[in-house]
Order: sequence, then C-alpha cells, then structure tokens
Amino acid sequence: MRLFHRGDRGEPVRDIQDRLAALGHPTGDDEVGLFGDATEAAVRSFQRKKGLPVDGIVGPDTWRSLVDAGFSLGDRLLYRRIPMMRGDDVAELQRRLNALGFDAGKVDGIFGDDTLRALLDFQHNRRMPEDGIAGPAVASELALMRRATDKPGREVVREREWIDTLPPTIVGSRIYVDAACSDEEESSSTWRAALGLVRFVAERGAYPLLSRSIDTRPTERLRARRANRLDASLVVSFVKEPEPGVYSFASERSASEAGRSLAGAVAAELSLPVGGRATPILKETRSPAIVVAVPEPDGTTGILTGRALVRFHETPPDQRR
Repeated sequence: MRLFHRGDRGEPVRDIQDRLAALGHPTGDDEVGLFGDATEAAVRSFQRKKGLPVDGIVGPDTWRSLVDAGFSLGDRLLYRRIPMMRGDDVAELQRRLNALGFDAGKVDGIFGDDTLRALLDFQHNRRMPEDGIAGPAVASELALMRRATDKPGREVVREREWIDTLPPTIVGSRIYVDAACSDEEESSSTWRAALGLVRFVAERGAYPLLSRSIDTRPTERLRARRANRLDASLVVSFVKEPEPGVYSFASERSASEAGRSLAGAVAAELSLPVGGRATPILKETRSPAIVVAVPEPDGTTGILTGRALVRFHETPPDQRR
C-alpha cells in the first residue's frame, strides 16, 4: 500500500480518520478526508499505544494495526485459515487461553497452529463442540472465567524458562541476525552492523544466521518468518533510526520478559535506553527478539551487541531478569 502522511487527502484518509476516532484517537478539527496536523497527532498517539515506530505516517504496519484493533473478542468467528486471521480479538483469545493453561503461544494476534491447538484443548476441557472455532459460545465461556484469565499465562512461564535454562556459554547458540532494509541507506549500514555481530559470535562458537543477503531487501514480515523456519535461539535486528534504543516485544496484552532482559543487557553495553514495540520482527518471531535502533549502525554496533550477548549467557540465571 502507499504511505499516507500530512498533506494527503481523499477517501482513504477519511477511512483512517474514522478508524482512529473509533479507537479513541480523534483527529480534532482537521477537515474530513484531509491528513492535517491533528490527524498526524492522532496517528502518533495510536502508534505509541500499539508499540509501533512513532513517525505519524500510515504505512503497511500502522494500517494493519488500525484494522486489527477494530475487532473485539466475540465480534466475529475466529478460526485457522490461510492467510491467517489477525486482530486484537485473536490476541485477547490467546491471552485468555494462556492464562487458563492452554498454550496458545506468543500473544501476537495471529491465529496459527498454536492457537488452534489451545482452542481445541479448551473446548475439549469444557465439553464443548471441538470445531476449533472461537464463536459466541467460546467468548461467553471465557467471559464466565474472567477472574481466572486475569493473571499471567503460559507465555510468561515459557519466557521465564528460557531465561533460566539459557546455556552458560554462547557456544552452539543459533543467533538470527537481521539487518533492516527499508531503503538502500539503511540496508547498507545495518548490513555492516550485522556482519560485525556475525563475526564476533562465530569466533566464539555461536551459529549465526543472516536474515538476508547483501543484495536483497525482503520485507520485515518475511524475515520474521525465516527466523521461525530456521528455529533460531534468539533474534537480533539492527535498524537505522534517529532516536536510539533497544526494544523488545510489548503490546497492550503481553510483553516478552526474556526479550526485555536481553534488551536490558544489550542496552547497557551500548549505553542506550530500552523500550517495547510490536513490530513484525518482535511480534511474529517465536524466540526472544530485540531490535537495536541507532542513527548510524556499523560494525562496532554489532561487536558491542555480540559482547553483550556473550555476557548475558555467562550471567547466572537468577541475575538475568
């Protein structure tokens, strides 16, 4: 899709404004269909709430989040299909299933195989028709159990297990190294950072896996899928941004405890702040993931990140959190 930003006008802008207003981000006095200052402020507010890069521009990720946020659990039938269903209602289903002990995986708002298995287990446990469809009956049953679902779920337990069982050495660790590539300039600088990390950890016995080659620019979503296919132990992504920071997965309904601990260790080495986001490389990867965002990524960025990863592995488990 095209990017929508300040100065644009038309029916797509009106649609964006309507969705923002419905989600509690009114566009103020802007003319209907005109992307003005108030619309940009509303977009920034929405992006901040959803853990997206705050640039005031409606691109593919922000648009997808706007659509996903329009669904509440019970609004529609949820089931496994191709392409997979996405939405805040899926995330709420995952969160509640996890809290009840039915492992739906990461609360990423994507109805995949883990969510299907958890839903079938829940339906079997509650003596409901085992059709793998989350409709009104499932939503009502989960609503009756609200008290039990308002607590940490299986994804939190799994994250803590990852921290506690991480080997005391980086040797053999499958580290997925991602170099963001939104444009040629970013592609070149993040590639240098990625190579710095790859060489550093490889010399210490790790098994680095690059998300792309030097002359390709796959989308972030495709790079996240590749990390899952390669069964990475952890994911490190380098991004070129004016505001530096180290980010782990965090949304309104869930956050990666393992990612946050990993981000803290890398941030300390790079003297950067830590934060939470819900971009595809953080949201759609199964293993703990972090994004290292700096204005000018280079080989030194990669080396320092590698040094932090080595130290994180060597840290006693009770001190990693």
